[in-house]
Order: sequence, then structure tokens, then C-alpha cells
Amino acid sequence: MPDPLPRFFYDRDTLDVARELLGCRLFRRIDGRILVSRVVETEAYVGREDLACHASKGLTPRTEPMFGPAGHAYVYLIYGLHHCFNVVTEAPGSGSAVLVRAVEPLSNSEERASPRMDGPGRLTKALAIDRSWNRWDLTRGEALWIEAPDRPPGPIDSGPRIGVEYAGEWAKKPWRFWLKGSPWISSPPRSARPVDRRASVEPRRLSGPMVEASEHSRPGKDRPDGP
Repeated sequence: MPDPLPRFFYDRDTLDVARELLGCRLFRRIDGRILVSRVVETEAYVGREDLACHASKGLTPRTEPMFGPAGHAYVYLIYGLHHCFNVVTEAPGSGSAVLVRAVEPLSNSEERASPRMDGPGRLTKALAIDRSWNRWDLTRGEALWIEAPDRPPGPIDSGPRIGVEYAGEWAKKPWRFWLKGSPWISSPPRSARPVDRRASVEPRRLSGPMVEASEHSRPGKDRPDGP
């Protein structure tokens, strides 16, 4: 029986959710088969004040899912090619979410030989997650859901988010998190610092996601949210 993470797991501070998603198992049912993977990398986007976040543009048809209830999926397309899978966090109206940047396949040796999932566009392609899953309730335990870790996830590192240089000081926030030593993360760490699970990474006001953070990030006109 599926045992999805409950809504209250997501209805918390986005930085806490981003850290605690690491090690969790992502389940995807496709054609009667269930593919299982472990979340190894995330990025937090914390709402209107976060200039690296879609919500900084306000409530629009695209960002509307981010302003809804926690525990739903926010899926968007970048460059007309790559989908990004996010989970909505905090109270309705906050505009916060966590991008799932990379996962490690767990199902079996066949899945481990499947296309790599070390990047937001790669994992959605491998797991057939597209915009039809936008607003999907992840707490239902049907077709697409997330469960708690089956083992302690181990040490966590953090560093700046990827592909958001245009966001000024917000680009420097250490709100990208990954399992230390995992070969499945999307980009080699440049400046990492260990995360203490007992404390917040950085104080912030509770407030919503996301900007594009793809392994294919490019500056200028290719930004999904240009000036």
C-alpha cells in the first residue's frame, strides 16, 4: 500500500521541506509498473520576495499552482523542451515550492541502466512527468507520490542555486541541497557547506517557487522569466 508523505509535511517552511525531502523515495506508476527513485538534490524557492522565484512575478496563470495548497505538484516547461517538477510548500498564498533537481533510480538494475536522472529535465523525461501533472495532489498515493526514506539519508551539503544569476543577492542564497557524495547530483558542488539538520540553514521570514533551474540553464534571452 502506498504511504505518501502527508500534507503537513509540505505545509512547513520551504527550507525545511527542501532538506527533509532528501533521501525520500519518489514513486511513479507507469503502465502497471512502479518506478522508485531516491531524491538526492533539491532547491528551495521561497515566494514573492525571492527574485529567483516565479512567484516574484506575482499571481499569474503559470504561477497559480504555487499559491495553492501545499503538497501539490508544480510542473512547468523551460525552453519549450524540458519539464521541471516541483512540490508546493507552506500555506496557500505563499507562492513557495521546492524543485526536485535530481534522483537516484532504485527500482532494479534495469532502471539503473535507464536514462540518467541527474538533472530536473532528465528526471522528468525518465519518469514521464510533464505539464499534465501540474497541480497533481502528491498526498493521494496514486500514480505519482513521495514517501519517507527507507534509511537515514546521510550528510547533506548546501550551496547556491543553479541558473539564477540574474536574481542578484538572491542568487547567492545557499538554498540548493544535496546528499553529500551522491554521484547522481546534477552539477558538481563548487562552494558547499555541511547542513546541520537541527537548525535552519538561514533565517528568513515565512513567505513562494520557482525559477528555472535546469541543467541546461543559460543567461540572457534563454531565461524563462526574463526582465
